[in-house]
Amino acid sequence: MSLLPKIYTLKNEARDELYQWFDKEIHPLPKKADGSIDPMGIGLVDNDVDAMRHAYVSGVYVMEFSEETSEMMGRINELSNTDYSSSAEGAENMDFWNNDIGRKYGKQAKTRRELFELLIKALKNSELIITPDDTRKYNGRKLLRRLPKSFVIKIKENMTGANIEFLDVRNKIVMKKEEFILAIKRGKYPGYGVRKHKSGEYPYSIRDRFKFNNLG
Repeated sequence: MSLLPKIYTLKNEARDELYQWFDKEIHPLPKKADGSIDPMGIGLVDNDVDAMRHAYVSGVYVMEFSEETSEMMGRINELSNTDYSSSAEGAENMDFWNNDIGRKYGKQAKTRRELFELLIKALKNSELIITPDDTRKYNGRKLLRRLPKSFVIKIKENMTGANIEFLDVRNKIVMKKEEFILAIKRGKYPGYGVRKHKSGEYPYSIRDRFKFNNLG
């Protein structure tokens, strides 16, 4: 069993689910010797299955966590990319565009199967980008080229919109609000502080040059 929190394991879970449906209903995908789909096989990038994968995974993150968490995890996922060529820029734009489409339909879908079907329609209607040469441009927030030493994002809210669960991105640790507040008070997260409110205490990001911290 994986020791990683669900927010990390969900990516491959959703990818594999998408591949199974795509292989059966759209066109065959590369297989391993045992007949299972090979996620590292040839023909899975810069095409229709690549577009569907990004959109579907992003949509599932919306359904399991939130639109904001999905958007941030999509950006964090691209951190390892060090290729800044024009061809890489096109592929990057394609990924961010399709992530955005996935979030759009993730907010509409009631089930993952419904999300898949909505995205198939989007694919057929040319709403998704299936080649890096597409001239349409994604205008939202893009890559995080680097992270602060301590980087924590909210990943879950309660019914009233209060932040209740957080992710330490560098250390891949999920914390409840009380755990995060205690860690801040012990000096573990110097980029964060604790404010008191009549409803209790809550963590916040101390203002710095990074504009993507999402704690108010």
